[in-house]
Amino acid sequence: MSNLYCDTDPKIEKLQIEIIRSMPAWKKISIVDSLNQTLKTLMISGIKERNPSASPQQVQYNLAELLLGEELARKVYDHAR
Repeated sequence: MSNLYCDTDPKIEKLQIEIIRSMPAWKKISIVDSLNQTLKTLMISGIKERNPSASPQQVQYNLAELLLGEELARKVYDHAR
């Protein structure tokens, strides 16, 4: 098996993969959910930093644009603008 990451020692990468494979599915899903929540928090922080006077509704709309794309965000969240 070839290395996935050039900055990780092959022995450590192998160990990481073994640990992940041995995790129950619920634990993997929990980790992904946590990463998604962290990403959403970072996206909201970036939106607020770029638009300090934005209302909470505008922040949510901008988040929807980032996650869904402009066209779908407009269809779903146009009332929040």
